Amino acid sequence: MSELDLRLSAATAQDTGSFRLLELPPELCQIIESASEKTPSLFIKGHPTEDAVLCTSEKTYAVRSVLLSNTVLVVTPSRSDPDGTVHIRDQLHEILELVPVVPKLHKLSILLRDMEYDEGDEDRQATMPKYSYEKARSEIQASEAEFGRGLKERRILVIEGQLRPIAPAHLSTVLELLLNYLISLSLSHQAAAVEELVSVLADEHEIPRAVSNQVIFWFGNVKEGLWKMDVDAVIRELGVGILRHHRHNPIFEHEFLKKWKNIVGDTFESSVKLSLLSGDYLRSLSSIGEEATLTYFPSSALPVDPAARFVELFLTRQRWKHEEIEHFLIDIAVNSKERDKLLLKHARALTDTEGVWYTARVSYNN
Repeated sequence: MSELDLRLSAATAQDTGSFRLLELPPELCQIIESASEKTPSLFIKGHPTEDAVLCTSEKTYAVRSVLLSNTVLVVTPSRSDPDGTVHIRDQLHEILELVPVVPKLHKLSILLRDMEYDEGDEDRQATMPKYSYEKARSEIQASEAEFGRGLKERRILVIEGQLRPIAPAHLSTVLELLLNYLISLSLSHQAAAVEELVSVLADEHEIPRAVSNQVIFWFGNVKEGLWKMDVDAVIRELGVGILRHHRHNPIFEHEFLKKWKNIVGDTFESSVKLSLLSGDYLRSLSSIGEEATLTYFPSSALPVDPAARFVELFLTRQRWKHEEIEHFLIDIAVNSKERDKLLLKHARALTDTEGVWYTARVSYNN
């Protein structure tokens, strides 16, 4: 190994603290190394009061500081003697580590409060607070792909460049109309003409084309002007629309299923199944054998902080089956491995003849 002469640079004082060492995970290294002509887009996002995240086009990573046991020197070759002398520019005592995290999309519900889009609200648009798509895209800590999926999953419209969450009742109305017109116009739900559906909703129900077009996009795939409806997604949304009225007054399971099948119609009633609503309801059965009841209990309304989420879950129920609780953890864990880690940290597993149950590691007072 050749020897090098280390010297302090004249710029050392001004460079101190200017360098950061970033450790890239394998998948990010692969993206950068495989990029040929176009450099991949990487963004650091975060308000001064938030922990910074790094976003690619597809994923979000938390940026964490890891202290080093040894100092790392940042050096550059000397201009006068590049082969034998290097100048010390800075000293690093930490590296920045990137860890995949769930995108911080929960802020949208707070930022878009009082901006809901509902039928006939054109008169109040002028006085309504506004939050633009572009501003949200730059501020929300999520990748481009995650941000797009977040708007779709949270049913947030983009109207004239502004974000507007659609009122649940109005969304249910639009979906019911779409199902009715698929039947009355003899259109296949596998390949329905989007223009025909959008036009009839605009002409007969004064639903803006911008709204119906986005709703159709949320619930299926559009290719060459034809809509292939995601049957499960539509059926699920209509089921949630009914269940939403039973947060405090449980509904008998058979009564709920009857209403659900009635609203989706004969053509789609065979697609109705409670598993579509996992993560949005609690099923209760009395000890004396009465019929099961359902209560609206959406995971989206639970705290995003894992510790607080588990407190809420165990205050609601003292013990949970694995197949029940996992649906209430999907939105706070990047994958099943991370979800299992959360369960290991915050819950205690017990096994009996009925299977695996989870209880709280600490006692909570109801």
